[in-house]
Amino acid sequence: MSTGWQIVLFVHLVAMAFFLGGQLLVAISVPALRRDRDLLRTVARRFGWGSLVALLALAASGAALASHEHRWGSSTLQLKVGLAALLGALVVAHLRFSRAQALQGAIFLVTLAVVWLGVRLAT
Repeated sequence: MSTGWQIVLFVHLVAMAFFLGGQLLVAISVPALRRDRDLLRTVARRFGWGSLVALLALAASGAALASHEHRWGSSTLQLKVGLAALLGALVVAHLRFSRAQALQGAIFLVTLAVVWLGVRLAT
């Protein structure tokens, strides 16, 4: 893999780490932040914007990598893309219903499934 494609892969992995790691950090922090609603809103907004950037970077770098590696015919990739689309829908729903803990849990579980499929594609 050339250096350029290694950079694309690096961007993909860093964006995934931010999105997944941020979910873990927010989940751990929210109980403590509930005492200060303004701080909770600020943290949630900042993570939301960071997550949007991460999701855009994931989509762009993932599509580029799939094209470069001729993987669009892979059933694993197709499942990953389908779950990523579901993830996008869940995130949009979470924007509308921010207190729905079931949505937060679903986002986390679907994120884990997408990451697992990414690992399967890389091996």
